[in-house]
Formats: sequence, C-alpha cells, structure tokens
Amino acid sequence: MDASVDRIADPWGGRVPHGRHGPWPTRVDTYLADGIEPHMVQQWVQSASILHSDGDAMDIAVIDGRMVGVRGRAVDRVNRGRLGPKDLFGWQANASPDRLTRPLVREGGKLVETDWDTAMERIVSRSRELLHTRGPGSLGFYTSGQLFLEEYYTLAILARAGIGTNHLDGNTRLCTATAAEALKESFGCDGQPGSYDDIDHADVVALFGHNIAETQPVQWMRILDRLEGTDPPRLLCVDPRRTPVARKATLHLAPRLGTNLALLNALLHQIIRTGRIDEEYVRAHTVGFDELAAHLQDQTPKWAADICGIPATRIEQAAELLGGAERLLSTVLQGIYQSHQATAAAVQVNNLHLLRGMLGRPGAGVLQMNGQPTAQNTRECGANGDLPGFRNWQNQAHVADLAKVWNVEPSTIPHHAPPTHAMQMFRYAEQGSIGMLWISGTNPAVSLPELARIRSILAQERLFVVVQDLYMTETAQLADVVLPAATWGEKTGTFTNADRTVHLSEKAVEPPGEAKPDLEIFLDYARRMDFRDRDDGPLITWDDPESAFEAWKRCSAGRPCDYTGLSYRMLKDGSGIQWPVDASAPGGTERLYTDGISWASADLCEEYGKDLVTGGADGEAEYRSFNPDGKGMLKAAAYLPPHEMPDEAYPFQLSTGRTIYHFHTRTKTGRVPQLNAAAPDVWVEISAADATRLDLGEGDLVDVSTRRGALRGRLRITGLRPGVLFVPFHYGYWDTPAGSGPGDTEPGRAANETTITDWDPVSKQPLFKTAAAALTLVEHGEGTPSPAPTTGAAAPADGKTRTTTLGGPAAHVTQASHTAWTPTGGDQ
Repeated sequence: MDASVDRIADPWGGRVPHGRHGPWPTRVDTYLADGIEPHMVQQWVQSASILHSDGDAMDIAVIDGRMVGVRGRAVDRVNRGRLGPKDLFGWQANASPDRLTRPLVREGGKLVETDWDTAMERIVSRSRELLHTRGPGSLGFYTSGQLFLEEYYTLAILARAGIGTNHLDGNTRLCTATAAEALKESFGCDGQPGSYDDIDHADVVALFGHNIAETQPVQWMRILDRLEGTDPPRLLCVDPRRTPVARKATLHLAPRLGTNLALLNALLHQIIRTGRIDEEYVRAHTVGFDELAAHLQDQTPKWAADICGIPATRIEQAAELLGGAERLLSTVLQGIYQSHQATAAAVQVNNLHLLRGMLGRPGAGVLQMNGQPTAQNTRECGANGDLPGFRNWQNQAHVADLAKVWNVEPSTIPHHAPPTHAMQMFRYAEQGSIGMLWISGTNPAVSLPELARIRSILAQERLFVVVQDLYMTETAQLADVVLPAATWGEKTGTFTNADRTVHLSEKAVEPPGEAKPDLEIFLDYARRMDFRDRDDGPLITWDDPESAFEAWKRCSAGRPCDYTGLSYRMLKDGSGIQWPVDASAPGGTERLYTDGISWASADLCEEYGKDLVTGGADGEAEYRSFNPDGKGMLKAAAYLPPHEMPDEAYPFQLSTGRTIYHFHTRTKTGRVPQLNAAAPDVWVEISAADATRLDLGEGDLVDVSTRRGALRGRLRITGLRPGVLFVPFHYGYWDTPAGSGPGDTEPGRAANETTITDWDPVSKQPLFKTAAAALTLVEHGEGTPSPAPTTGAAAPADGKTRTTTLGGPAAHVTQASHTAWTPTGGDQ
C-alpha cells in the first residue's frame, strides 16, 4: 500500500504489525525533491545513514551529477527499507551554499583562502618543528564518529606509528566511550553481544537511559510494529523524561539524576534474592558472583527508593519484569553513559544478562548502544583511545603483533601509558604541552563541556589548530588552518553500525569546489611527512578506499572484529553484514557469545580492567588471578552521590540531550529546511509541577545558569521529573549574528555553556547530566510559542500541540509496504 505521510509531524510513519519470531516486514520509505519522480532518477547509489548510529541502508538518487533524494534499501537487515526523518531529509545539507570549497589559513588574525599546497605545507612545517623541538607528545589528533573506517585506520597509523603520539581520540569519547569500557569490563573485549534482530524475538525490552524513539528511530519503528503485532513485548523504560518510549512502556521509572547505579544495584539485589538467576550459566561462564551477591546484600529496593526518588514497589515491579523475562533484550545509551558513575552503571546491565544467562540466543542480548554512525569504527580502528583491532596496549604480544602488521618496531608504537583521552588532551593543550591539535569532523567549540574554557583553549596563540570539516563551524573560526572535506555521498568507504553491521557507502556525486575526502587529506599529509616503516619503505602503502579496506582486513585478522572474509564486492548491492566475518563465519555473525565468553582470557582480552569506582587500572597479574579461565566478569560497584548536588543557589539538576530532528551541533541538520523548521532554536524543559510552583508558563523566556555559565531559551512544560531541567545540546552560534560564541551582554544559546568539566573515572566520558542549575524568568511569553517540537520527549505535558511543523509537500514521504498498516494507537 502507498501512502503519503508527513514524516516531520509523524516521524515514525505507519505501522506494519509484526508478530514475535516472525520476519520484520518490508516498508520502503522514499523522499525525492520537489518535481522529481522515480522514473526521472538516472542512478541510485548505495549508501547508509550518516546522521545516527542505526546504520539505515539507503540509495541516493542522482540526476545530472546532483543528489535529488533517497530511498530505503528493502534488502537490508537493519531497516528493511525504512528511513528516519534525518535519513530522509538530511542529504540536502550536502548542497548548502556555505560549504567550504577551498583551504583557509590565518593571516593577520583572519582566515583567508589559499591553495592546498600552501595549507598542507603550513601543517607539515609546524608538525616537523614540534617534533624536532618538543617530540611526538606535542601533537594531538581529535577526530569524529562520522568518518569512514578506511579514514580512521589511516589516521591511526599515521598518528601512532608515523608521529608516534599517544594523543589520538575521537568525539566518540562523548557518546560511546562508556559502551566500549562496559563491554571490556564484563566480556574482556569491545563488541556488541546482541543484534537488532533480537527485537523480533524478545518478550521484554528494557531501555536504560535510551530514548530509542529519537536516537534510533527506525529500531523504534521495529518495536512499534511488534507492539501492534501478536505476542507483543513488554517494555521497561528508565528515563527522567516522559519519552515516546516511556509513553508506550509497561513500566516507566524516572530516577533522580545521578542515581542510576543505586537503581541497578537494587534491581540486581531483588533478582538474586528472588532466585531469578540462571545458576548453571553463572557457574559455567562467569566469575565474581559471590563478591557481587555479598556487595548487593543490603542494597534493597527500599534502600534505593530514598536515593532514586522512586517508590520501592516500583523497583520491585521492574525487577519482576526483568527477572520473569523469557528472552530479555536490554539497550543502554546516554542517560547512563553521560551521567554519574557511568561505566559502573552500564556494567550492572551486563551483570543482569550474565546472571540471567540472557546472551547469545535470539531475543536474549544486550546492546551498549552508540551515538554516532561510525563510532564502532573509531573504536575498532584505534582512533579513540585504543589500539587497532581491539588490541591491549598493556600486552606486549599485542603491541608486537600490531608492529608486525605495520612493519615497524614495537617501540615505535607508544604504549608506555594508556592512550590519551579527549578531555585530557584538551587539558594538555590548555597547559601548553600539546602545541598542535588536528580536529577532523567534529565541533568541540559547541559539543564539549564548559564552552568558555574550550574557546579559550582553542584561541591560544601558542596552540596551532587544524580543522578539517564541511562548513565554517564555531571551531573552524578559531583555527589556524581549515581544510575543506568531502562527506557522505561524495566519497566511498565502509562504516559499521551499533550492532556490528558493516555497510558500503559509494560515491554518488562530486564534492564541491576543491573539497577532498578525509582519506585523501590524511594520505597527502603522510606523503609530505615521508613516514617510513622499518625497511625504509612507505609506512602507509594504500592509496584509495578499497586498498585501505584490504589493509584493515590484515590488521583485523584473528581479532574479535575480524573483517578478513569481507570485501567491497560482498557489500555491494546486498545487505550489510555483521562482523566477525572470517573462514568460520563467512556470512557474518549475528550474535556474539553463543557458547560462552570468547575473548576474556588474559592472552586475548582488550584490557585488564579497572576499578569501577576509582578508575584505577589493574595489571595482568590481577586480571589472571580474578579471571584465570577467561569467563564473563560480574563486577560490583558502590554507589556514591554525584559530585555536584542541588543547593539553595542552584536548586535544579540539569540534563542535556537530543531531539529526533537534529544531529550533534546541527552543522548538517540545521541546514535542512524540514529539520530546522521542526526544531529551530534551543528550548528549556521543566516539569508541570515546577512550572506551577514557580508561576511559569509555556513559552516564557528563561535563563538557565550554573557555576560555569548560562544560556537563554523559551520554556516547554513537559512530563519531565520534578527538580530537573532539560536542554537540547545541538544549538551553537554559526547561524546567529554572533557567529562563533555568545554575545557580550546576554547568556548564550549552547547547552554546554553550563556543563561541568568532569568525567567518568573509568571511561573518561564527560558528564553532561549532573550539573546543579538555577532558573530565572526573563519575561513571560504572553502567547509566544516554544520552539520545542511536540512529537518526542519534548511533547507538552497537557498533550496540546502549540507549535506547527513545516509540513506540506516538502515534508511528505512515500511509504511502500507489503503489508497493510493502520496508525498506531495511544499508550499501551
């Protein structure tokens, strides 16, 4: 059936009811520019989403060398043809008239256009000067979660073996570092145990701090289809906001910010106390049960109720739901990862699955989710604070093996200390020990915490800043050299989504002007620097995406993320494929740990573990003593109060997050008419109870302030937990008169003006959900609408729609379904 659906007003589209254990029916979503009909498209070019971590497969429509639309790929395992709003409309940002098209260098305090040779030689000259005078530790690289696998791997080898620096990390530190660390702490190695297909089989889906409806909208469509099919799953939602997930949930828990660990400890206490564990699985496949059980003995639902602000009976009900599941799927995202005791809390979700034996079977899995489209590649390629191929920097055999792959001496690869995480890199830049910082595909002048500090660091004269991006971002405006990059649809490469599915994205159109793919830029730098291997040959031997992919395959061989059985040919025209793909699994691997835990032995593991409270690193001896047989690890952690608590001056807790219509700092989505009109400006959410108490109304202009800074926005009254304020973090200054930062007289627009410079001790992920804040009325709205959308978690508490979406023909999408569908109903 064909239907024309406004996918701004209805982001998830129509339903195709889906029964348990059955295949998810296909529904192909298509959006073409005004005046374009499918028969007019000259070429459909294979790709996948670059604006979230779902990995939705799509084809790009091309006419006369320009993009004119997209359609979902019906054959793909991830989305079966469906696309979310950012997928459908986001491609239009590529053709934005303000794309960077020529390199820029700073002259006389201003950025001016130049040629590629001049820009690159300026970077090479500063690199050589710093290497000669101060050594490799004076250079740092901060990359993205949006480049391609081939580009991350090239960056990793040039930084680690070419420069020899330990300072290489990605902005995945902000969104997925805790996911990686939690998996290493429980299973010895990174890699998602579960699969998106587990949604088709689970009878309980638990979402911990994960607003999947807005962060992975296509998988929310999958859940919605199951809810309307036979034998629907029951949902547990843990979130302080009344998200679309919460509105559909069997049970919604809204804990006080910073108390996730206490809640999870109480849930595990109750599951152990009521005998809901798989004793045979625990004995055969885990270590640490006795210590965990002893630690949890007194952490009852009643104990947690006072800490979390949730009735003990609700915690008991949640434990009953989790403990009674036949097939339990859990997902985790930023509500855990960006909050207090992040890794410790995420590990308890893994503990839940180890205790219940809920791994390796259809419907029984855990997804420590990612926030960005290629975050998994950043991790596996070694561009985010790990060695490539999930190798252990403390394991000399792993370092030697990597050195053999790269044909360098092991001493060339820095491994005297842990790879430097992003927050520490910026501290080193602040202190002056890092003299050059190369930033590719990310915008820290909006996305990092405490922005006044970040701007001051990037503006230092002694710090040489290189920015490689698509637009003149707030960060690029502070750079010494700006390099124009090509993006998705303008280059070829592979990327891997949150459930290990590898997709090929092919070049559809030429990049604008002189913009170049990130891979070409990195290869050009490596050639100009003349990086050499131990035989005096070129350190980097590849020269195009496919040869880079083949080189990565050699690096991944025999490691958990084994790509050796994959090829561009295999990935072309069909579905994405889940790694590992090797001789034993030539068609890919749907689930990990189908027969015990595979990569946790001391000789194989990616990390020897850390103390979940202090972050102190264990060594090989401690690891072998704790886990001599390489089993899954049950690890306990004591709850501690957040570092910053509300007080008389700052009585609220502040949380930041996302909306379905925007991605990161809006450098792409803010340039898309439909997406920008749906959420055009920052807003502030407050609970109905707090609004009544403070005599505040919808659309009132307010200031949110913390000890770091302030922002100003209009109020939206929602179903948020009382005592909490919520602000979306997407909004910066590139589309304001100020351009690069807040004005001199008024508070800013960016949520991170207010957030704290603090991070999880284990994963080093910044904490964006723990600040104490004050709220001040600037002026009553007098009928002025809030710019907040009404479709997701920002929906008004009273259910009334006060704002309008762009709608109209430009926002309409064709949905072609093989099964009749009906609109979804109300709350379940």
